[in-house]
Amino acid sequence: MPPTEPPLSEPPLSDGGPGATLPWSGDPLLDAKFSVPAAPRAHVPRRRLLGRLGDGANGPLTLITGPAGAGKTTLAAAWTRDGAPPGAVAWLTLDAHDAAPGVFWSYVVEALRRALTRLPGGVTVPACPGGVGTSLLTRLAAATERLPGPVVLVLDGFEKVAGRRVPAGLEFLLDHCGPLLRLVVTSRVDPLLPLHRYRAGDRMTEIRGADLAFTPHEAAVLLRRHDLTPGDDAVRALTQRTEGWAAGLRLCALAMRRTGDPAGFTRSFTASEQAVSDYLLAEVLDARPTAVQELLLRSSVLDRLHPDLVNALTGRRDAEAVLARLTRENAFVEPVPGTAWCRIHPLFAEVLRTRLRIRHPGLVPRLHARAARWLAGAGRVTEALEHAAEAGDWQYGASEAVHRLLVGAVLAAPQAERVERAFSRMPASVPGADAALVAAACRLARHDRAGCRERLAVAERHLRGNGGKGGGGEDGGHGENGAAPDPEAALTHALLRLLCEPQTEGRPAQETARAVSDLMQRIPPECIRAHPEIEALRLHGLARALLGSGRLAEARRLCGEAAGVRATEATLPVRHMSLGLLALAESAEGDLTAAEDHALRSLVIADQHGITADHRSGAAYLAWAEAAFERDDPGVAHRRLEQALACRDVDEDPVLATEAAVLRSRLELVGGRREEALTALCRPGGSDEPWPTQRIALARSAVALARGEHRAAVAALHGTPAGGPAPLVALARAHFAAGRAARAVRLLDRAEDSPHLGLPDRVGIQLLRAHAALLAGDRATAQCLLGRALDTARPERLRRPFAEAGPWLRHLLEGAGGTAAAQARDTWLTAHGGRDLPGPVQPLSNRERDVLLCVQKMMSTDEIADELTLSVNTVKTHLRSVYRKLCVSRRRDAVERGRELHIL
Repeated sequence: MPPTEPPLSEPPLSDGGPGATLPWSGDPLLDAKFSVPAAPRAHVPRRRLLGRLGDGANGPLTLITGPAGAGKTTLAAAWTRDGAPPGAVAWLTLDAHDAAPGVFWSYVVEALRRALTRLPGGVTVPACPGGVGTSLLTRLAAATERLPGPVVLVLDGFEKVAGRRVPAGLEFLLDHCGPLLRLVVTSRVDPLLPLHRYRAGDRMTEIRGADLAFTPHEAAVLLRRHDLTPGDDAVRALTQRTEGWAAGLRLCALAMRRTGDPAGFTRSFTASEQAVSDYLLAEVLDARPTAVQELLLRSSVLDRLHPDLVNALTGRRDAEAVLARLTRENAFVEPVPGTAWCRIHPLFAEVLRTRLRIRHPGLVPRLHARAARWLAGAGRVTEALEHAAEAGDWQYGASEAVHRLLVGAVLAAPQAERVERAFSRMPASVPGADAALVAAACRLARHDRAGCRERLAVAERHLRGNGGKGGGGEDGGHGENGAAPDPEAALTHALLRLLCEPQTEGRPAQETARAVSDLMQRIPPECIRAHPEIEALRLHGLARALLGSGRLAEARRLCGEAAGVRATEATLPVRHMSLGLLALAESAEGDLTAAEDHALRSLVIADQHGITADHRSGAAYLAWAEAAFERDDPGVAHRRLEQALACRDVDEDPVLATEAAVLRSRLELVGGRREEALTALCRPGGSDEPWPTQRIALARSAVALARGEHRAAVAALHGTPAGGPAPLVALARAHFAAGRAARAVRLLDRAEDSPHLGLPDRVGIQLLRAHAALLAGDRATAQCLLGRALDTARPERLRRPFAEAGPWLRHLLEGAGGTAAAQARDTWLTAHGGRDLPGPVQPLSNRERDVLLCVQKMMSTDEIADELTLSVNTVKTHLRSVYRKLCVSRRRDAVERGRELHIL
C-alpha cells in the first residue's frame, strides 16, 4: 500500500499542457521532461529489440535495465517514435528532484493528461511535495479503468527516484490499474518493486543489459553511420572489446574517426580505454561513495573478484555486500554464474587500473603480491603465478610452480600458455634452482631444447651446491653438505631432462625415467594423484627417447601407455602428443590403418579441447602424410606434410624434423626433382640420434640410386646407426642396381632374420627376390614371389614399393597369365595411373560424411546421434544411404571404402 499521510487538501491540477504548475510552489512543470528524446545522429534501429519491447507493451509492465550508456533510453524513444505503440504514449524523463512523492506523481498525472488531452475521473494532485495520500492513487487507478484505449506510461531513468515511497505507490497503481495502462520503466538498477511476483504471474517483460549489447552486425552498421568501414575482423574485435556496450562503441567510433586509422585503433586496447575513460569515470566511478571507489580501484588488478579476495586486498570485511550492490546497480560489475565470483567489464577495469596507477603509483605491485598469496592458498595456482609475475616476485612464483608440480601445466595443460606467458619476462639473473627450472620448462614449452638444457645445467649447479635446499640431482641424491634434496625440485629436473635431452647424450633414457618414478614415490600420494600428467609425460618422454634410438616396438608400447593415463584436462595434451607419436611409429613399420586411426584420434583431441597451434604436435599430420604416401597418394601426403610443418615442434624435434625432411625428399623424388630431393635432406641437420640418422642415410641412398650413382647409394649406408633390417634392404637394392645380385640376396637373407621387420621392408624383400629370380631366368618363381608381395601388401593397401620397383616389374607382367600375375598387373596399373579405383555412384552429402567420420572413430549409433545432434533414426537413414552410395553393407567396409576414395 502507498503511504497514507493525506494532505489537508488535494487541489485539482490545471487542464494540462504548457503552463501547468506545482500547486504548493507555483513552479512550472518542465516541458522537456515530457518530450521524447530525439534520435542520435548515427542511430541504429534494432528490430530485434523493438519487437520485444512491442510485445512487452501488450502487458502491464516492461522493464529495461542495464548499465550507463547501454542504450535504454535510446531504445524506448525509438520504439515510441517508430515501434507502433499500442496507443498513446505518456513520456516522463525523471531526475533526482522527482524522488519526492508529491513531485513524482504530479509529473505522472501531467504526463497522462498530455497524452490523453483529458484524464477521466477527476484526478487530483498532492498538495505538498513530501507525500501522497491514498485518494490520489485510488482515483488514478480508477481513472485507468475508463481509458478510451491503451496508454503507455514510459518512466525513463527510474534509478534517480531514490527511496521506497515512490516505488510503493507505483506498486499500488500496478496492482489496481485497469488493463489498458501499460508501464515501461528504464533504469540502471532493478526498481524496488516485487519483480519476483510479476515474473511468477507472467506480468512483466524484461530487457536486460545482455540483450541491449550490440551484435557485430549492429556494430558494423553503427560504424558505417560514422563514415567508418573497417573489416569484419576489426568489427568483431571492437565488439568483443566493448562487449557490445552501446556508449563505448559510439565513443570508440568517434575516436576512430579522429585518428584516421580505424584498423590501428581496433588493434590497440589502450586507444579504446582512452576513448571511454571520461564517460566511465564520471558516470560510474565518481557516482559511487569514496570507500566504494577505493574498493573498485584496488580490485582492478584482478581479472575476477571473489569477496574474500577483495577483502584481503582492501582490508575490508563487507566486500560481499558491496559487490552484490554493484552488481544490482549494473555498475559494470557482473556475477560469474554459479559461483561467488564477479568480473569487471574489461574497459572499465582498464580505466580503473589507469586511475589506480595515478592515485597510488607504488601500490600496484603490493596488491598483485597479496593476490598471488591468497590465490595460491585457494588452490588457484595458475592465477597466483600470473599475479606473482605482475608483482615481480619471481622467486615466490617459481617456488610455487616447482613445489606444486606445475611442470606439467607449463608443458601440457590447457593453461600452459598462461604460465609460460607469466614467466616470459622473468630475468635470467633471478637466483635459485626453482627459477632456473621454471625457465627451463618455459623454453621446452616453446620447443627450445637447447635453451632448456642450458637452464637445467644452471638448476643442477644450484641443486648440488645449496645443501639440498630446493632440490637435488635427478638421481635423488644429496647436496654437497649431505642434506636431503626437495623431491619436487629433483622430480622437475629429472622430468625435464628426460623430455629434452637426445638419447645419445648423458644417461640413458631408461635410467632417467626410473629416477622420475623413484622421485614420484617420495612425494605425497595425494599430490601425485592430483597431477596424472607427470606420469603421462614420463611415459611420453621415454617413448620419444626410444623412438629416437630406433626401438620402435618399445616406443609404440609406451606411447599407448601414455595415451591411456587417466584423462584430465592436463593429460589430454599429452594424450594428443603420444597418439601422434604412436601413429608415426606405426606408419614407419607399415601399420598404416592403425597409424591413420591414431593420427585422427590425436587431431580430434586437439580440435575438441582447443589445443593451440603453438602447443599442437605435428606428429599426427606426419604419420597421416606417410600413410598416404605409402598408399601412393602424393597429393594427400603433400597437404598433410604442410599441415605438419605449421606445427612448431616439427622444426625443433629431431625425430619429427627428420621425418618431415625424408617425406619431403621422397615427394620431390616422385616428381622427378632429384636435386630438390637431396636438398630437402639437409634440413634437419645437427641430430645425432640413431633413428633420425638412419632415416636420413636411407633417404640419401634412395636419391643417389635414383640418380644412378650406385657407389654413392652404398656409401650413404655405411656405418648407419640403429641397426635393423632397413639398411640391409637398402644395400641390397643398391647392389641389385649395380648388377651384384648374389651379394644382394645374401643381404636379404640377413635382413629376413631380423625380428623387427616392418611391412615395407617385408614387401621390399619379396620384390627384390622376385627381381633376382627374374634376372636368373626363373620367371615362374618371380611371379610366385610377386604374388606373395601382393598378399603381404594388400591388407594395408601398400602401393609405394610396387611403384618404386622399377621397369623390371613391367617386364615381369608382360604376357604373364595366372591370378598372381593379373593381380600384379592391376596393382601396377593403379600405382602408375593406368586406372583409378572406382568412385561412388553419387557423392556423399556433408552430413553423410560426418556420419562416416564418426563411424571411423568406432562410435555407436547412439553416440553418433549425440555427437551430431540428430535422432537415432536419422543416423540410421544416413548410414543406409552411405552403404548404398559406397556399394558396401557393413561399417568396416564403409570405412575402408571411404579411405580408398579419399573421403576420409
